[in-house]
Amino acid sequence: MHPVVDNVTRRVIERSRRSRQAYLQAMKHAEQKGPHRGVLSCGNLAHGFAACSGGDKQALKMMNQANIGIISSYNDMLSAHQPLEVFPELIKQAAHDVGSVAQFAGGVPAMCDGVTQGQPGMELSLFSRDVIAMATAVALSHNMFDAALCLGVCDKIVPGLFIGALRFGHLPVIFVPAGPMPSGLPNKEKARIRQLFAEGKVGREELLEAESQSYHGPGTCTFYGTANSNQLLVEVMGLHLPGASFINPNTPLRDELTKEATRQAARITALGSDFTPMYQVVSEKTIINAVVALLATGGSTNHTMHLVAMAAAAGVNITWDDFSELSSVVPLLTKIYPNGQADINHFQAAGGMAFLIRELLDSGLLHDDVTTVVGKGLRQYTQEPFLDGDKLVWRDGVEETHDAEVLRPAANPFSPEGGLKLLNGNIGRGVIKVSAVAKDNQIVEAPVVIFHDQNDLAEAFKRGELERDFIAVVRFQGPQAIGMPELHKLTPYLGVLQDKGFKVALVTDGRMSGASGKVPAAIHVYPEAAQGGPIAKLREGDVIRLNAETGELTALVDDQEWLQRTAVEVDLSNSHQGMGRELFGQMRAFAGGAEQGASVFGFANEEVK
Repeated sequence: MHPVVDNVTRRVIERSRRSRQAYLQAMKHAEQKGPHRGVLSCGNLAHGFAACSGGDKQALKMMNQANIGIISSYNDMLSAHQPLEVFPELIKQAAHDVGSVAQFAGGVPAMCDGVTQGQPGMELSLFSRDVIAMATAVALSHNMFDAALCLGVCDKIVPGLFIGALRFGHLPVIFVPAGPMPSGLPNKEKARIRQLFAEGKVGREELLEAESQSYHGPGTCTFYGTANSNQLLVEVMGLHLPGASFINPNTPLRDELTKEATRQAARITALGSDFTPMYQVVSEKTIINAVVALLATGGSTNHTMHLVAMAAAAGVNITWDDFSELSSVVPLLTKIYPNGQADINHFQAAGGMAFLIRELLDSGLLHDDVTTVVGKGLRQYTQEPFLDGDKLVWRDGVEETHDAEVLRPAANPFSPEGGLKLLNGNIGRGVIKVSAVAKDNQIVEAPVVIFHDQNDLAEAFKRGELERDFIAVVRFQGPQAIGMPELHKLTPYLGVLQDKGFKVALVTDGRMSGASGKVPAAIHVYPEAAQGGPIAKLREGDVIRLNAETGELTALVDDQEWLQRTAVEVDLSNSHQGMGRELFGQMRAFAGGAEQGASVFGFANEEVK
């Protein structure tokens, strides 16, 4: 192992000792041999199979066949989740083929950040993760199941399913993706049209046509945002079948992988000899592998929160310092939009997950000695799936990249360091994604222009008030303030000004999407303004130094004056009403900070109960 990866892993293991032990004890207490429905009373069990067909009903009575619970985020509005409509029938038939039963256990909500960007509904987005976790727990609470299949893809859905499933970690759990849509309008052209629209040079009709050509069919959006980061991380954690992440939907290979996931779930229940519960798969080393893969690919900044919350649900305590230390030694091996012009389908064609995992394993950057849903060792994930006639087979992945502009070996990376940096200073702590930011733009020192609503920045741009060097501070956007919406709507405006030669940057206690790009953005600043964090002390015209190279985020204000300043307060009531936001008041009140995963569950940095 690389010494830094080894040291960080050891530190995480030691830091997590008490909470991890508590989690493992809870899972072992819940674990039992034989079907879990065996503990149900006759009345309980009768309710559980009342609607089943005769054959399934008899199988569930006999207690000698596995029952697999299906938890799905299907809805037919969202392109990423629409393909999941047909998965339950595929799963049920595959279960029957191996003498098992599958029941649809429950659905979880799935909202789309692409639809809600810049809209009031986005203020529910982050909290939907924890709602999904609770919905997953409700689905599995009937104790009818010997294993579970989690069907989900996008932003908060996979982290929510992951957190909820971990509370039932005594069961085997396999994640089943839907895959990305085929490539559409090139990302560079899409970004160009967006900036032209921001400048008023093209109309809404042209913009809508470009967006429609980009997001054009069933499947995940093809840029490398949070959705595709989810898939990559779940595979590296050994919770997908090898190579399952980026096979397009509605193809024979995609369907066969879904069926094989079912068959594998049946094989690894307590009824067989290869019992592999989720708590054995998700460990400290698994989590470190996920962080390394995120850094090596310039993945979504949202995972500086999601991975913290996901790890905490398994009793593993990771911090932004761990991300930062690993980032200093993990090379950047991919260029996928917004870090480059290629999309996730190009990454798959260049060598995909099998090539990436082999390079990281061979460089000592990933732990091979982990448990996965297909057995011991991550090296199995250097293979990729194919159809040999109608039979699913795995073959060794390519040993040389097919496109060095998209995917490179560790010996020839795009950058010797990962795509993420930790920022520190008198304003607080935050993170910045630098993999798409040009070197010339990674240091910005300029006066601040303060906004308390992202729409106010857009209006200031349209009035021509931002034609200068400045750092936009968009505060009171954190989880306790208004639910921490993404501010991706601001990227075209700031991008236009940067292209005009102005030095611009963003500092916020809110989020940027996984597609945050060329404009330097210090995000997730913690403590947030609503908690009286230092970001609330900033005044119009203060000069900030944002240095992504050294990790500095400092207001250049006299120390004594800074200490004497009081934090401003803002009336946020308009963001607490309408579009369902009034239902989430308790979640805002109890949300943890960004560095603790912005979760309402309180797992992070404390012993898991």
